[in-house]
Amino acid sequence: MASTPRARAANVDRIRVAEEAADALRQALAAHDVTFPSLRLDLVTCAMTEPNPLLDLGRCNVETALRLAAALRATTPPTHGRADGRPVVAG
Repeated sequence: MASTPRARAANVDRIRVAEEAADALRQALAAHDVTFPSLRLDLVTCAMTEPNPLLDLGRCNVETALRLAAALRATTPPTHGRADGRPVVAG
């Protein structure tokens, strides 16, 4: 199935947004002295006819995991409007 110029542009845009998300995450982590050396786009999800890019966070060593945990604990989790004020936990 041939893609149209509009579809190709949309695909390029999806990948560009994913690259920007990876850069934003990389910068946010760096602000807390956390580096994920393997953080990148998952190339398989970018190679589809209609890309649905995923970010591959990769693996990290124990020291990095502990720094990330400390950085997350140092912030207030969002409540997203919950009446009881408890953080929302992804399931």
